[in-house]
Amino acid sequence: MVRTLTKLLNRKENYINTLSRLFEYATSTFPKRQMSCYVDKSAGYTYGEFRQKCLSLSHLMSRFGIKAGDKVAILSQNMPSWTVAMFSTVPFGRVMVPILPDSSQSEVSNILTHSGAKVLFVSNRHLPKITQECMDSLVLVFDIETLSIIKKDDESYTCEGWVKEPQPDDLAAIIYTSGTSGNAKGVMLSHRNFCQNIVAASKAQPAGKKDRWLSILPMSHAYEMALALLYPIYAGGCVYYIKKLPTPKILMDAMKKVRPTIMCAVPLIIEKVYKSAVVPTINNSRILSWMKEHTPRILYWMVGKRLYRSFGGKLRFFGVGGSKLDPVVEEFLLKARFPYAIGYGLTETAPLITNAVVGKTVIGSIGVPAYNIEVKLGNINPETGEGEIWTRGDHVMLGYYKDPERTRSAITDDGWFRTSDLATVDKKGRYYIKGRLGNMIVGSSGENIYPEEIEQVINAFDGVDESLVMERDGKLVALIKFDESVLDWRQEDEDKFFETLETRKKAILDYVNKHVSKQSKVNDVEVMKDPFEKTASQKIRRFKYKGAKGDSVRVEQQRAAASTGDVPPTGEGGESDKNAGEP
Repeated sequence: MVRTLTKLLNRKENYINTLSRLFEYATSTFPKRQMSCYVDKSAGYTYGEFRQKCLSLSHLMSRFGIKAGDKVAILSQNMPSWTVAMFSTVPFGRVMVPILPDSSQSEVSNILTHSGAKVLFVSNRHLPKITQECMDSLVLVFDIETLSIIKKDDESYTCEGWVKEPQPDDLAAIIYTSGTSGNAKGVMLSHRNFCQNIVAASKAQPAGKKDRWLSILPMSHAYEMALALLYPIYAGGCVYYIKKLPTPKILMDAMKKVRPTIMCAVPLIIEKVYKSAVVPTINNSRILSWMKEHTPRILYWMVGKRLYRSFGGKLRFFGVGGSKLDPVVEEFLLKARFPYAIGYGLTETAPLITNAVVGKTVIGSIGVPAYNIEVKLGNINPETGEGEIWTRGDHVMLGYYKDPERTRSAITDDGWFRTSDLATVDKKGRYYIKGRLGNMIVGSSGENIYPEEIEQVINAFDGVDESLVMERDGKLVALIKFDESVLDWRQEDEDKFFETLETRKKAILDYVNKHVSKQSKVNDVEVMKDPFEKTASQKIRRFKYKGAKGDSVRVEQQRAAASTGDVPPTGEGGESDKNAGEP
Protein backbone atom coordinates (compact mmCIF):
# COMPACT_ATOMS: atom_id res chain seq x y z
CA MET A 1 0.00 0.00 0.00
CA VAL A 2 2.77 2.45 0.95
CA ARG A 3 4.72 1.57 -2.20
CA THR A 4 1.63 2.13 -4.36
CA LEU A 5 0.95 5.50 -2.71
CA THR A 6 4.56 6.56 -3.28
CA LYS A 7 4.29 5.65 -6.96
CA LEU A 8 1.11 7.71 -7.31
CA LEU A 9 2.70 10.72 -5.62
CA ASN A 10 5.82 10.45 -7.78
CA ARG A 11 3.64 10.18 -10.89
CA LYS A 12 1.80 13.37 -9.88
CA GLU A 13 5.08 15.13 -9.11
CA ASN A 14 6.58 14.26 -12.49
CA TYR A 15 3.38 14.99 -14.44
CA ILE A 16 2.81 18.51 -13.09
CA ASN A 17 5.73 20.37 -14.63
CA THR A 18 3.74 23.33 -15.99
CA LEU A 19 0.94 25.46 -14.58
CA SER A 20 -1.19 24.30 -17.49
CA ARG A 21 -0.95 20.73 -16.22
CA LEU A 22 -1.59 21.93 -12.68
CA PHE A 23 -4.77 23.61 -13.93
CA GLU A 24 -5.94 20.47 -15.76
CA TYR A 25 -5.10 18.17 -12.86
CA ALA A 26 -6.78 20.19 -10.09
CA THR A 27 -9.94 21.17 -11.95
CA SER A 28 -10.57 17.63 -13.20
CA THR A 29 -9.67 15.91 -9.90
CA PHE A 30 -11.57 18.21 -7.49
CA PRO A 31 -14.39 19.76 -9.58
CA LYS A 32 -16.96 19.87 -6.76
CA ARG A 33 -14.64 20.91 -3.95
CA GLN A 34 -14.51 24.51 -2.73
CA MET A 35 -11.38 26.17 -4.01
CA SER A 36 -11.60 29.70 -2.66
CA CYS A 37 -13.89 32.22 -0.97
CA TYR A 38 -13.93 35.10 1.46
CA VAL A 39 -13.95 34.47 5.20
CA ASP A 40 -17.74 34.89 5.17
CA LYS A 41 -17.86 32.19 2.43
CA SER A 42 -19.04 34.63 -0.25
CA ALA A 43 -17.77 35.20 -3.82
CA GLY A 44 -15.92 31.92 -4.05
CA TYR A 45 -15.42 29.19 -6.62
CA THR A 46 -15.46 25.43 -6.68
CA TYR A 47 -12.67 23.95 -8.79
CA GLY A 48 -15.21 23.24 -11.54
CA GLU A 49 -16.57 26.81 -11.52
CA PHE A 50 -13.01 28.10 -11.49
CA ARG A 51 -12.19 26.09 -14.62
CA GLN A 52 -15.16 27.42 -16.57
CA LYS A 53 -14.50 31.03 -15.61
CA CYS A 54 -10.82 30.79 -16.61
CA LEU A 55 -11.65 29.18 -19.97
CA SER A 56 -14.27 31.85 -20.68
CA LEU A 57 -11.88 34.72 -19.96
CA SER A 58 -9.09 33.09 -21.98
CA HIS A 59 -11.41 32.77 -24.99
CA LEU A 60 -12.41 36.43 -24.61
CA MET A 61 -8.78 37.54 -24.60
CA SER A 62 -8.10 35.40 -27.69
CA ARG A 63 -10.90 37.16 -29.56
CA PHE A 64 -9.12 40.46 -28.92
CA GLY A 65 -5.88 39.06 -30.30
CA ILE A 66 -4.18 38.36 -26.98
CA LYS A 67 -1.97 35.40 -27.84
CA ALA A 68 0.64 33.19 -26.19
CA GLY A 69 3.60 35.28 -25.07
CA ASP A 70 1.54 38.44 -24.53
CA LYS A 71 1.72 40.08 -21.10
CA VAL A 72 -1.27 40.30 -18.77
CA ALA A 73 -0.90 42.48 -15.66
CA ILE A 74 -2.76 42.10 -12.35
CA LEU A 75 -3.09 44.96 -9.85
CA SER A 76 -5.37 44.15 -6.95
CA GLN A 77 -5.70 43.32 -3.30
CA ASN A 78 -6.23 39.65 -2.41
CA MET A 79 -9.49 38.08 -3.55
CA PRO A 80 -10.75 34.82 -5.11
CA SER A 81 -10.87 36.28 -8.62
CA TRP A 82 -7.15 37.15 -8.45
CA THR A 83 -6.44 33.45 -9.07
CA VAL A 84 -8.94 33.47 -11.93
CA ALA A 85 -7.03 36.32 -13.57
CA MET A 86 -3.80 34.35 -13.24
CA PHE A 87 -5.16 31.08 -14.57
CA SER A 88 -6.99 32.64 -17.50
CA THR A 89 -3.52 33.77 -18.53
CA VAL A 90 -0.64 31.44 -17.68
CA PRO A 91 -1.96 27.95 -18.61
CA PHE A 92 -2.48 29.17 -22.19
CA GLY A 93 1.05 30.42 -22.83
CA ARG A 94 0.46 34.03 -21.88
CA VAL A 95 2.70 35.76 -19.34
CA MET A 96 1.43 37.16 -16.05
CA VAL A 97 2.79 40.44 -14.64
CA PRO A 98 1.61 40.76 -11.01
CA ILE A 99 1.98 44.22 -9.49
CA LEU A 100 2.29 44.75 -5.74
CA PRO A 101 -0.80 46.60 -4.46
CA ASP A 102 1.27 49.15 -2.53
CA SER A 103 3.05 50.29 -5.71
CA SER A 104 2.88 54.00 -6.49
CA GLN A 105 1.32 55.37 -9.67
CA SER A 106 4.76 55.93 -11.22
CA GLU A 107 5.84 52.39 -10.33
CA VAL A 108 2.68 50.96 -11.89
CA SER A 109 3.24 53.02 -15.04
CA ASN A 110 6.87 51.90 -15.29
CA ILE A 111 5.93 48.23 -14.92
CA LEU A 112 3.13 48.39 -17.48
CA THR A 113 5.40 50.19 -19.94
CA HIS A 114 8.53 48.09 -19.39
CA SER A 115 6.66 44.78 -19.58
CA GLY A 116 4.61 45.81 -22.61
CA ALA A 117 1.41 44.53 -20.98
CA LYS A 118 -1.64 44.40 -23.28
CA VAL A 119 -4.23 43.40 -20.67
CA LEU A 120 -4.82 44.58 -17.11
CA PHE A 121 -6.97 43.12 -14.33
CA VAL A 122 -7.44 45.87 -11.74
CA SER A 123 -9.59 46.44 -8.65
CA ASN A 124 -11.56 49.63 -8.06
CA ARG A 125 -9.29 50.46 -5.14
CA HIS A 126 -6.25 50.65 -7.43
CA LEU A 127 -7.84 51.93 -10.64
CA PRO A 128 -6.79 55.57 -9.89
CA LYS A 129 -3.15 54.48 -10.24
CA ILE A 130 -3.64 53.82 -13.96
CA THR A 131 -2.71 56.91 -15.95
CA GLN A 132 -4.63 57.82 -19.08
CA GLU A 133 -1.53 57.12 -21.15
CA CYS A 134 -1.31 53.57 -19.78
CA MET A 135 -5.05 53.07 -20.18
CA ASP A 136 -4.82 54.06 -23.86
CA SER A 137 -1.99 51.58 -24.46
CA LEU A 138 -3.96 48.58 -23.14
CA VAL A 139 -6.14 46.40 -25.35
CA LEU A 140 -8.33 45.13 -22.49
CA VAL A 141 -8.89 46.32 -18.92
CA PHE A 142 -10.95 44.13 -16.60
CA ASP A 143 -12.60 44.94 -13.31
CA ILE A 144 -11.10 42.04 -11.38
CA GLU A 145 -13.89 42.05 -8.79
CA THR A 146 -16.68 41.44 -11.32
CA LEU A 147 -14.47 40.17 -14.19
CA SER A 148 -16.31 42.58 -16.50
CA ILE A 149 -14.66 44.77 -19.13
CA ILE A 150 -13.80 48.36 -18.18
CA LYS A 151 -12.06 49.23 -21.43
CA LYS A 152 -11.59 47.47 -24.77
CA ASP A 153 -9.92 48.29 -28.07
CA ASP A 154 -12.51 47.26 -30.64
CA GLU A 155 -9.94 47.51 -33.44
CA SER A 156 -8.08 44.60 -31.84
CA TYR A 157 -11.10 42.31 -32.11
CA THR A 158 -9.58 39.92 -34.66
CA CYS A 159 -10.25 36.49 -33.10
CA GLU A 160 -6.58 35.70 -33.82
CA GLY A 161 -5.22 35.31 -30.33
CA TRP A 162 -3.77 31.84 -30.65
CA VAL A 163 -2.79 30.09 -27.44
CA LYS A 164 -0.54 27.10 -26.85
CA GLU A 165 0.24 24.62 -24.11
CA PRO A 166 3.41 25.95 -22.46
CA GLN A 167 6.54 23.90 -21.97
CA PRO A 168 8.30 23.69 -18.56
CA ASP A 169 10.96 26.26 -19.47
CA ASP A 170 8.57 28.75 -21.05
CA LEU A 171 8.12 32.10 -19.35
CA ALA A 172 5.15 32.11 -16.93
CA ALA A 173 5.50 35.39 -15.04
CA ILE A 174 7.53 38.56 -14.73
CA ILE A 175 7.57 39.75 -11.12
CA TYR A 176 8.97 43.23 -10.57
CA THR A 177 10.79 43.77 -7.33
CA SER A 178 12.87 46.63 -5.98
CA GLY A 179 13.68 44.82 -2.74
CA THR A 180 15.58 46.90 -0.21
CA SER A 181 18.05 48.34 -2.72
CA GLY A 182 15.57 50.37 -4.77
CA ASN A 183 16.91 49.07 -8.10
CA ALA A 184 13.75 47.72 -9.74
CA LYS A 185 14.06 44.58 -11.82
CA GLY A 186 11.72 42.23 -13.63
CA VAL A 187 12.30 38.64 -12.53
CA MET A 188 11.42 36.10 -15.24
CA LEU A 189 10.01 32.90 -13.73
CA SER A 190 9.25 29.79 -15.75
CA HIS A 191 6.60 27.12 -15.32
CA ARG A 192 9.34 24.79 -14.09
CA ASN A 193 10.37 27.33 -11.43
CA PHE A 194 6.88 27.44 -9.94
CA CYS A 195 6.31 23.69 -10.16
CA GLN A 196 9.61 22.98 -8.39
CA ASN A 197 8.42 25.17 -5.51
CA ILE A 198 5.08 23.40 -5.34
CA VAL A 199 6.76 20.01 -5.04
CA ALA A 200 9.30 21.34 -2.51
CA ALA A 201 6.41 22.71 -0.42
CA SER A 202 4.64 19.34 -0.51
CA LYS A 203 7.78 17.60 0.71
CA ALA A 204 8.23 20.11 3.56
CA GLN A 205 4.58 20.17 4.65
CA PRO A 206 2.23 17.57 3.15
CA ALA A 207 -1.27 18.95 2.59
CA GLY A 208 -4.52 17.64 1.22
CA LYS A 209 -8.04 18.54 0.20
CA LYS A 210 -9.18 19.07 3.79
CA ASP A 211 -6.60 21.79 4.48
CA ARG A 212 -7.65 25.42 4.83
CA TRP A 213 -5.32 28.31 4.00
CA LEU A 214 -5.89 31.86 5.27
CA SER A 215 -4.30 34.31 2.85
CA ILE A 216 -2.85 37.45 4.44
CA LEU A 217 0.21 38.36 2.32
CA PRO A 218 -0.02 40.01 -1.14
CA MET A 219 -0.80 37.39 -3.80
CA SER A 220 1.49 39.27 -6.18
CA HIS A 221 4.48 38.37 -4.00
CA ALA A 222 6.32 35.17 -4.99
CA TYR A 223 6.14 33.78 -1.44
CA GLU A 224 2.35 33.96 -1.16
CA MET A 225 1.86 33.03 -4.80
CA ALA A 226 3.82 29.80 -4.57
CA LEU A 227 2.87 28.57 -1.11
CA ALA A 228 -0.64 29.96 -0.53
CA LEU A 229 -2.02 30.09 -4.08
CA LEU A 230 -0.39 27.41 -6.23
CA TYR A 231 0.28 24.80 -3.53
CA PRO A 232 -3.37 24.76 -2.33
CA ILE A 233 -4.44 24.06 -5.92
CA TYR A 234 -1.94 21.18 -6.09
CA ALA A 235 -3.32 19.80 -2.82
CA GLY A 236 -6.98 20.41 -3.63
CA GLY A 237 -7.43 22.63 -0.57
CA CYS A 238 -9.40 25.83 -0.01
CA VAL A 239 -8.02 29.35 0.43
CA TYR A 240 -9.91 31.99 2.42
CA TYR A 241 -9.49 35.73 1.85
CA ILE A 242 -10.16 38.75 4.03
CA LYS A 243 -12.19 41.57 2.47
CA LYS A 244 -10.72 44.37 4.58
CA LEU A 245 -7.18 45.25 5.53
CA PRO A 246 -6.08 42.60 8.07
CA THR A 247 -5.86 44.67 11.25
CA PRO A 248 -5.15 42.58 14.39
CA LYS A 249 -8.84 42.43 15.31
CA ILE A 250 -10.02 41.55 11.80
CA LEU A 251 -7.28 38.93 11.52
CA MET A 252 -8.14 37.33 14.85
CA ASP A 253 -11.85 37.23 13.94
CA ALA A 254 -10.98 35.63 10.59
CA MET A 255 -8.88 32.94 12.23
CA LYS A 256 -11.72 32.07 14.60
CA LYS A 257 -14.12 31.66 11.67
CA VAL A 258 -11.81 29.85 9.25
CA ARG A 259 -9.75 27.87 11.77
CA PRO A 260 -6.93 27.59 9.21
CA THR A 261 -4.61 24.62 9.11
CA ILE A 262 -1.92 26.40 7.07
CA MET A 263 -0.79 30.03 7.01
CA CYS A 264 2.12 31.90 5.46
CA ALA A 265 3.35 35.02 7.23
CA VAL A 266 6.29 37.38 7.59
CA PRO A 267 8.14 37.81 10.91
CA LEU A 268 6.54 41.19 11.61
CA ILE A 269 3.12 39.57 12.14
CA ILE A 270 4.12 37.09 14.83
CA GLU A 271 6.60 39.56 16.36
CA LYS A 272 3.82 42.10 16.86
CA VAL A 273 1.60 39.42 18.43
CA TYR A 274 4.44 38.54 20.80
CA LYS A 275 5.23 42.14 21.74
CA SER A 276 1.67 43.44 21.99
CA ALA A 277 -0.05 40.42 23.56
CA VAL A 278 2.30 37.80 24.98
CA VAL A 279 4.86 40.01 26.76
CA PRO A 280 2.30 42.37 28.42
CA THR A 281 0.19 39.38 29.53
CA ILE A 282 3.16 37.86 31.35
CA ASN A 283 4.58 41.12 32.71
CA ASN A 284 1.22 42.36 34.03
CA SER A 285 0.51 39.18 35.96
CA ARG A 286 2.32 38.46 39.23
CA ILE A 287 1.53 34.76 38.91
CA LEU A 288 2.79 34.48 35.32
CA SER A 289 5.90 36.54 36.13
CA TRP A 290 6.62 34.19 39.03
CA MET A 291 6.10 31.19 36.76
CA LYS A 292 8.50 32.64 34.18
CA GLU A 293 11.17 32.72 36.90
CA HIS A 294 10.42 29.39 38.61
CA THR A 295 8.38 27.15 36.28
CA PRO A 296 9.11 28.44 32.76
CA ARG A 297 8.20 25.18 30.99
CA ILE A 298 4.67 25.25 32.42
CA LEU A 299 4.34 28.96 31.62
CA TYR A 300 5.36 28.53 27.99
CA TRP A 301 3.02 25.55 27.65
CA MET A 302 0.09 27.56 29.03
CA VAL A 303 0.76 30.69 26.95
CA GLY A 304 1.47 28.58 23.87
CA LYS A 305 -1.88 26.82 24.20
CA ARG A 306 -3.66 30.15 24.49
CA LEU A 307 -1.82 31.53 21.45
CA TYR A 308 -2.63 28.38 19.47
CA ARG A 309 -6.34 28.72 20.28
CA SER A 310 -6.29 32.39 19.20
CA PHE A 311 -5.15 31.19 15.75
CA GLY A 312 -8.20 28.95 15.46
CA GLY A 313 -6.92 25.86 17.23
CA LYS A 314 -6.35 23.78 14.06
CA LEU A 315 -3.06 25.20 12.78
CA ARG A 316 -0.56 22.59 11.57
CA PHE A 317 1.85 24.90 9.77
CA PHE A 318 2.65 28.58 10.34
CA GLY A 319 5.30 29.46 7.77
CA VAL A 320 7.57 32.41 8.49
CA GLY A 321 9.59 33.88 5.64
CA GLY A 322 10.53 37.09 3.88
CA SER A 323 13.05 38.25 6.47
CA LYS A 324 14.82 37.04 9.59
CA LEU A 325 12.73 36.20 12.64
CA ASP A 326 13.67 37.86 15.94
CA PRO A 327 15.53 35.15 17.92
CA VAL A 328 13.75 36.17 21.14
CA VAL A 329 10.38 35.59 19.49
CA GLU A 330 11.59 32.36 17.91
CA GLU A 331 12.78 31.08 21.27
CA PHE A 332 9.30 31.71 22.68
CA LEU A 333 7.61 29.92 19.75
CA LEU A 334 9.94 26.96 20.17
CA LYS A 335 9.34 26.67 23.91
CA ALA A 336 5.60 27.20 23.45
CA ARG A 337 5.53 24.37 20.88
CA PHE A 338 3.82 26.60 18.36
CA PRO A 339 3.77 24.91 14.90
CA TYR A 340 6.00 27.41 13.14
CA ALA A 341 8.38 26.73 10.25
CA ILE A 342 11.09 28.84 8.67
CA GLY A 343 11.59 29.36 4.95
CA TYR A 344 14.23 31.32 3.08
CA GLY A 345 14.32 32.38 -0.54
CA LEU A 346 14.03 35.20 -3.05
CA THR A 347 11.74 36.20 -5.89
CA GLU A 348 14.52 35.04 -8.21
CA THR A 349 14.07 31.48 -6.92
CA ALA A 350 10.24 31.48 -6.97
CA PRO A 351 11.02 31.71 -3.92
CA LEU A 352 12.08 28.67 -1.82
CA ILE A 353 15.78 27.85 -1.22
CA THR A 354 15.98 26.44 2.31
CA ASN A 355 13.47 25.42 4.95
CA ALA A 356 13.22 24.33 8.58
CA VAL A 357 10.01 22.34 8.91
CA VAL A 358 7.71 22.19 11.94
CA GLY A 359 9.45 20.36 14.77
CA LYS A 360 12.92 20.71 13.24
CA THR A 361 13.58 24.41 13.67
CA VAL A 362 16.74 25.70 15.35
CA ILE A 363 16.86 29.26 16.67
CA GLY A 364 18.48 31.59 14.16
CA SER A 365 18.69 29.00 11.37
CA ILE A 366 16.97 29.20 7.98
CA GLY A 367 17.17 25.42 7.79
CA VAL A 368 18.54 23.06 5.17
CA PRO A 369 18.24 23.08 1.38
CA ALA A 370 14.67 22.43 0.22
CA TYR A 371 13.79 19.37 -1.81
CA ASN A 372 15.79 18.94 -5.03
CA ILE A 373 17.75 22.17 -4.49
CA GLU A 374 21.52 22.69 -4.32
CA VAL A 375 22.94 25.25 -1.91
CA LYS A 376 26.52 26.19 -1.07
CA LEU A 377 28.56 29.13 0.20
CA GLY A 378 30.66 31.04 -2.28
CA ASN A 379 33.73 33.17 -1.60
CA ILE A 380 34.05 31.88 1.98
CA ASN A 381 36.02 33.95 4.45
CA PRO A 382 38.44 31.39 6.00
CA GLU A 383 38.54 33.29 9.30
CA THR A 384 34.81 33.60 9.92
CA GLY A 385 33.39 30.81 7.75
CA GLU A 386 31.01 33.33 6.20
CA GLY A 387 30.18 33.21 2.54
CA GLU A 388 27.55 34.22 0.03
CA ILE A 389 24.65 31.80 -0.42
CA TRP A 390 24.68 30.30 -3.91
CA THR A 391 21.92 28.03 -5.16
CA ARG A 392 21.27 25.92 -8.24
CA GLY A 393 18.29 23.94 -9.48
CA ASP A 394 14.92 24.08 -11.21
CA HIS A 395 13.88 26.96 -8.95
CA VAL A 396 16.37 29.50 -10.37
CA MET A 397 14.83 32.16 -12.60
CA LEU A 398 15.35 32.49 -16.33
CA GLY A 399 16.88 35.93 -15.79
CA TYR A 400 15.99 39.62 -15.50
CA TYR A 401 13.64 40.91 -18.19
CA LYS A 402 15.43 43.00 -20.82
CA ASP A 403 18.53 43.12 -18.62
CA PRO A 404 21.17 40.59 -19.76
CA GLU A 405 24.01 42.37 -17.95
CA ARG A 406 22.34 42.09 -14.58
CA THR A 407 21.41 38.48 -15.32
CA ARG A 408 25.02 37.67 -16.18
CA SER A 409 26.23 39.15 -12.91
CA ALA A 410 23.67 37.18 -10.87
CA ILE A 411 23.95 33.72 -12.45
CA THR A 412 27.25 31.93 -13.07
CA ASP A 413 27.97 30.11 -16.32
CA ASP A 414 27.34 26.78 -14.60
CA GLY A 415 23.92 27.86 -13.26
CA TRP A 416 24.61 29.03 -9.68
CA PHE A 417 22.50 31.99 -8.59
CA ARG A 418 24.27 34.45 -6.28
CA THR A 419 21.79 35.58 -3.63
CA SER A 420 23.86 38.44 -2.12
CA ASP A 421 23.00 37.02 1.33
CA LEU A 422 25.90 36.20 3.62
CA ALA A 423 25.62 33.15 5.86
CA THR A 424 27.41 30.40 7.73
CA VAL A 425 26.62 26.67 7.75
CA ASP A 426 26.97 24.22 10.62
CA LYS A 427 28.06 20.56 10.59
CA LYS A 428 24.46 19.39 10.08
CA GLY A 429 24.04 21.48 6.94
CA ARG A 430 21.87 24.17 8.56
CA TYR A 431 22.37 27.70 7.29
CA TYR A 432 22.42 30.93 9.33
CA ILE A 433 21.96 34.32 7.67
CA LYS A 434 24.39 37.05 8.73
CA GLY A 435 23.20 39.87 6.50
CA ARG A 436 23.06 41.27 2.97
CA LEU A 437 26.24 42.01 1.02
CA GLY A 438 24.85 45.42 0.09
CA ASN A 439 24.01 46.22 3.71
CA MET A 440 27.30 45.10 5.21
CA ILE A 441 29.42 47.87 6.71
CA VAL A 442 33.21 47.59 6.76
CA GLY A 443 34.58 48.85 10.08
CA SER A 444 37.63 51.04 10.62
CA SER A 445 39.81 47.96 11.16
CA GLY A 446 38.41 46.12 8.13
CA GLU A 447 35.95 43.98 10.09
CA ASN A 448 32.50 43.13 8.71
CA ILE A 449 29.56 44.71 10.54
CA TYR A 450 26.05 43.43 9.86
CA PRO A 451 23.41 46.07 10.69
CA GLU A 452 20.66 43.42 10.76
CA GLU A 453 22.25 41.77 13.81
CA ILE A 454 22.44 45.09 15.67
CA GLU A 455 18.82 45.86 14.75
CA GLN A 456 17.65 42.59 16.26
CA VAL A 457 19.21 43.60 19.57
CA ILE A 458 17.62 47.05 19.43
CA ASN A 459 14.19 45.67 18.50
CA ALA A 460 14.21 43.53 21.63
CA PHE A 461 14.26 46.70 23.76
CA ASP A 462 10.92 47.53 25.38
CA GLY A 463 8.96 50.16 23.45
CA VAL A 464 10.94 49.85 20.20
CA ASP A 465 8.74 49.04 17.23
CA GLU A 466 11.48 48.78 14.60
CA SER A 467 14.94 50.13 13.82
CA LEU A 468 17.50 50.66 11.10
CA VAL A 469 21.26 50.92 11.59
CA MET A 470 23.41 52.79 9.08
CA GLU A 471 26.84 54.29 8.75
CA ARG A 472 27.21 58.06 8.78
CA ASP A 473 30.58 59.83 8.75
CA GLY A 474 32.32 56.63 9.79
CA LYS A 475 30.02 56.07 12.79
CA LEU A 476 27.04 53.79 13.38
CA VAL A 477 23.69 55.52 13.84
CA ALA A 478 20.43 53.82 14.78
CA LEU A 479 17.13 55.18 13.49
CA ILE A 480 14.41 54.12 15.93
CA LYS A 481 10.65 53.93 15.54
CA PHE A 482 9.02 53.70 18.98
CA ASP A 483 5.55 52.29 19.44
CA GLU A 484 2.69 54.76 19.85
CA SER A 485 2.62 54.60 23.63
CA VAL A 486 6.15 55.97 23.84
CA LEU A 487 5.46 58.85 21.44
CA ASP A 488 2.21 59.90 23.13
CA TRP A 489 3.12 63.60 23.26
CA ARG A 490 0.95 66.16 25.04
CA GLN A 491 1.77 69.84 25.26
CA GLU A 492 1.04 70.02 29.00
CA ASP A 493 3.57 67.22 29.59
CA GLU A 494 6.14 68.60 27.12
CA ASP A 495 9.16 68.76 29.44
CA LYS A 496 8.47 65.29 30.80
CA PHE A 497 8.02 63.93 27.27
CA PHE A 498 11.38 65.18 26.01
CA GLU A 499 13.11 64.14 29.21
CA THR A 500 11.66 60.65 28.90
CA LEU A 501 12.59 60.48 25.22
CA GLU A 502 16.21 61.38 25.93
CA THR A 503 16.30 58.87 28.77
CA ARG A 504 15.01 56.14 26.46
CA LYS A 505 17.56 56.99 23.78
CA LYS A 506 20.38 56.73 26.29
CA ALA A 507 18.96 53.48 27.66
CA ILE A 508 18.91 52.01 24.16
CA LEU A 509 22.52 53.06 23.57
CA ASP A 510 23.61 51.48 26.84
CA TYR A 511 21.58 48.31 26.18
CA VAL A 512 22.68 47.68 22.60
CA ASN A 513 26.34 48.46 23.27
CA LYS A 514 26.38 45.90 26.08
CA HIS A 515 25.02 43.22 23.77
CA VAL A 516 27.08 43.71 20.60
CA SER A 517 30.75 43.38 19.76
CA LYS A 518 33.16 46.28 20.10
CA GLN A 519 33.13 47.08 16.38
CA SER A 520 29.31 47.04 16.28
CA LYS A 521 28.75 49.66 18.98
CA VAL A 522 26.25 52.38 18.07
CA ASN A 523 27.30 56.03 18.41
CA ASP A 524 23.94 57.76 18.25
CA VAL A 525 20.19 57.12 18.33
CA GLU A 526 17.70 59.16 16.32
CA VAL A 527 13.92 58.87 16.61
CA MET A 528 11.73 58.46 13.55
CA LYS A 529 8.21 59.83 13.66
CA ASP A 530 6.71 57.81 10.80
CA PRO A 531 6.94 54.07 10.18
CA PHE A 532 9.69 52.94 7.84
CA GLU A 533 8.72 52.34 4.23
CA LYS A 534 8.73 48.60 3.56
CA THR A 535 8.65 45.98 0.83
CA ALA A 536 5.79 43.49 0.44
CA SER A 537 7.62 41.10 2.78
CA GLN A 538 7.87 43.89 5.37
CA LYS A 539 11.59 44.52 5.00
CA ILE A 540 12.64 48.16 5.33
CA ARG A 541 13.58 49.83 2.05
CA ARG A 542 17.05 50.79 3.24
CA PHE A 543 17.91 52.85 0.19
CA LYS A 544 15.20 55.32 1.19
CA TYR A 545 17.08 56.23 4.36
CA LYS A 546 20.68 56.55 3.21
CA GLY A 547 21.87 59.80 4.70
CA ALA A 548 18.50 60.35 6.36
CA LYS A 549 18.26 61.92 9.78
CA GLY A 550 15.59 60.95 12.23
CA ASP A 551 13.16 63.16 14.04
CA SER A 552 15.32 63.50 17.12
CA VAL A 553 17.12 66.49 15.58
CA ARG A 554 13.86 68.07 14.49
CA VAL A 555 12.24 67.28 17.83
CA GLU A 556 14.89 69.33 19.62
CA GLN A 557 14.47 72.16 17.12
CA GLN A 558 10.70 72.06 17.52
CA ARG A 559 10.99 72.04 21.26
CA ALA A 560 13.01 75.25 21.19
CA ALA A 561 10.78 76.81 18.56
CA ALA A 562 7.58 75.79 20.35
CA SER A 563 8.73 77.53 23.49
CA THR A 564 9.01 80.80 21.55
CA GLY A 565 5.83 80.23 19.55
CA ASP A 566 7.63 80.27 16.19
CA VAL A 567 6.27 76.96 14.82
CA PRO A 568 3.66 74.43 15.91
CA PRO A 569 5.05 71.59 18.05
CA THR A 570 5.08 67.99 16.86
CA GLY A 571 1.61 66.66 16.09
CA GLU A 572 0.09 70.10 15.43
CA GLY A 573 0.86 70.42 11.71
CA GLY A 574 3.19 72.87 9.99
CA GLU A 575 6.12 72.37 7.64
CA SER A 576 8.49 70.90 10.23
CA ASP A 577 5.95 68.25 11.16
CA LYS A 578 5.13 67.53 7.54
CA ASN A 579 8.73 66.72 6.63
CA ALA A 580 9.64 64.92 9.84
CA GLY A 581 11.06 61.46 9.29
CA GLU A 582 11.27 61.76 5.51
CA PRO A 583 14.57 60.96 3.82
